[in-house]
Amino acid sequence: MDRFHQINPFAKRDSHTTTSITTYKVLSLLTWLLSVVTTVYYDTHAPTDGKYPGASIWHQNYHHYSGFTQNAVITSIYFVVMFILQLIYTSHLFSSDATTVNAAASVGSHFILNNLLHFAWVMLFVRSHFIWSEIILIINFFNLSSLYFRHATYTKFIHAGAVSWPLAWTFVAIYWNGAIMVPHQHSLVARIFANVFIWSLLGYGLFFIVLYKDYTMGFALSVLSASLGVAQFSRQVIAFQWIFAFTIMAVLFVATVLVAVPAWTGRDDFFGARREPVGDAERAPLLADN
Repeated sequence: MDRFHQINPFAKRDSHTTTSITTYKVLSLLTWLLSVVTTVYYDTHAPTDGKYPGASIWHQNYHHYSGFTQNAVITSIYFVVMFILQLIYTSHLFSSDATTVNAAASVGSHFILNNLLHFAWVMLFVRSHFIWSEIILIINFFNLSSLYFRHATYTKFIHAGAVSWPLAWTFVAIYWNGAIMVPHQHSLVARIFANVFIWSLLGYGLFFIVLYKDYTMGFALSVLSASLGVAQFSRQVIAFQWIFAFTIMAVLFVATVLVAVPAWTGRDDFFGARREPVGDAERAPLLADN
């Protein structure tokens, strides 16, 4: 069992060797670049190979319109911010502080796998392999969920870049890709299912906000809900989906503010008195102890 723990890249460790940290530095940067370049390229370019007709990411989005179609501008901005947060996380691997480096290295294997799975998803999605791309998203959802619950108390920049923003996107993308995958996206049954399942975004977001005080997850999901709402409103004004999306966005945003402001100002709650600072605020866990 000890041997398995030693060779398992996803095992939780208190410290890392110089060799493993160097490996995390190289692979994190390379896979991050792979993920970014692939996403940026296929934002506007269609593949020229493949068995099925290919298209760019956003052409697929609008060509296969569904109840989970995203707004290209808002979600693209989300991607830009997420990639910047991921680069900030990667920079922690190059820190001169050993504690920071070990914390960043502890989530490195999951981060590298996330980048590789995101690359695979893009390559499959733009080539219209929607079933396989859905499977990739589900695998990555389990990867990131495992990361979240096993490494929930690292600093905000490690958590946001490597965990919460990629996990929020993957959760929403499962519905988006899944809606494209099923036939007859415009049917009444498909619209009813979309009207029901959209509320899972609210439940999922409130789960992390209420239980873990995770304002980064709440804000990420509120942005993606706004993207969904704008896309649905632009397509069909008289419909429930955009109303539900904006309602979810508003509730998540307000809940996020109610959690984030006390965390930023050192208060026990939104209206409470300011706490005396304890230790280094940057090293304080983002999430509450449970």
